[in-house]
Amino acid sequence: MGRPTLFLTVGLPGTGKTTEARRIEIENRALRLTKDEWMKALYGLANPPAASDVIEGRLIEIGLRVLELGVDVVIDFGLWGRDERSALRAAAADIGASVEMRYFELSPSEQRHRLQRRQAEEPHTTWEMSDAELAEWAAIISVPTPGELAGDEPLDPVPPGFATWDEWRRHRWPPSIS
Repeated sequence: MGRPTLFLTVGLPGTGKTTEARRIEIENRALRLTKDEWMKALYGLANPPAASDVIEGRLIEIGLRVLELGVDVVIDFGLWGRDERSALRAAAADIGASVEMRYFELSPSEQRHRLQRRQAEEPHTTWEMSDAELAEWAAIISVPTPGELAGDEPLDPVPPGFATWDEWRRHRWPPSIS
């Protein structure tokens, strides 16, 4: 068995991350960890931010354990922050896994069209999102650089106040709701 791979899907809502994650899951016999499926199962119409961070953290811990067992993993939650992606790249490296990052981008009009279609066809899989929210999120996403996507760009330094990326990761994705 070869070295396991951590696949990271990066992008805003409605850009195709989950579709690609499902394809990777099948083609690579990977464990797919899609946060929205867990949020919907546990919270229905609610989408509490504090719970979102905890669920992401729990899924990441499961994913890292599965990588240790030699199985590929797909993390399907957007990962808008470069710091989030750096922390996951570091965690994968620490356990001997490789990382493949996939970035998804659409025009705002195509994104809106896809989200409306999903809301009409599969409302149980999504939440309403306003144009203002989409614009706000588009303004804060840190688009991966070509080197980050290729995997040949060095990790950023650990943010101030943290000794390691592991420490930062556990702070970013808390183990429980406080």
